[in-house]
Amino acid sequence: MVKPTKAERKTTYDGKLCKMLDIYSQILVVAADNVGSNQLQNIRKGLRGDSVVLMGKNTMMKRSIRAHADKTGNNAILNLVPLLVGNVGLIFTKGDLKEVSEEVAKYKVGAPARVGLVAPIDVIVPPGNTGLDPSQTSFFQVLNIPTKINKGTVEIITPVELIKKGDKVGSSESALLSKLGIRPFSYGLIVHSVYDNGSVFSPDVLQLTEDDLVEKFATGLSMVTSLSVALAYPTLAAAPHMFVNAYKNVLAIALETDFSFRQAEQVKEYLKDPSKFAAAAAPVAAAGGGPAEVAKEEKKKEEVEESAEESDDEPMMNIFGD
Repeated sequence: MVKPTKAERKTTYDGKLCKMLDIYSQILVVAADNVGSNQLQNIRKGLRGDSVVLMGKNTMMKRSIRAHADKTGNNAILNLVPLLVGNVGLIFTKGDLKEVSEEVAKYKVGAPARVGLVAPIDVIVPPGNTGLDPSQTSFFQVLNIPTKINKGTVEIITPVELIKKGDKVGSSESALLSKLGIRPFSYGLIVHSVYDNGSVFSPDVLQLTEDDLVEKFATGLSMVTSLSVALAYPTLAAAPHMFVNAYKNVLAIALETDFSFRQAEQVKEYLKDPSKFAAAAAPVAAAGGGPAEVAKEEKKKEEVEESAEESDDEPMMNIFGD
């Protein structure tokens, strides 16, 4: 079998990528640092169906995307070009973006802390028996890890933060974790950006729920309303508040002058005769039926009964007086 030339491989890759761009409108840009070939093959199998994983050199992908944009006039696809930085790949999908990203996150493989790697997380060595003989205490002393000898083995007394996130792994830390059998890191494809019909956004957007969207919309609406009211600029959001404020101002003028209008007449009547407040509140109290209303009713009944008893006693007092 004749091995294809470098130019033929580029042409084949270009045709494959352009075909994917024609078929799919949703693309996940993923980082593939420290991902092995077997792990990548498992990811391909897990996504088989509605999704396709395509890796390649950034220069080849950029060239193919630009050529495809010139050929089809779809300039929105050029938004992918700035995202192709570092060891990245593309996942073309027709499925739900959130479900695909969650499926990709499942395929993570534990890895040892190799010398020179930048720690993606904090590494904490838990307390307990290490199973190492006392001759290995030099590793712990170099790293300032408190230990004691228990039943002929080294035991760590307290948990120790061995490596901080963002720090490079040293030779001593790597050797100690290897002796303890700890594989602190896990690697897999990490979604960095999402492309959807020309729009590019962060994968964090995929985690938003309907409640989050309602909350953000309410916050934005509140800001628009506050700004509109402060500037006296009418908007649909501020209109109810402006009408209420205007009514309050006109009502205040009507109460201080002889000017009147239909919505102010009832307020003026209330101010002239406060007893109307009680008359208007009586039906509301009767319809309430709450604990406070029940207690008031019982108190009224007791007062009525007491007054009835007093009225019954008055004839007896008159008889004895006579």
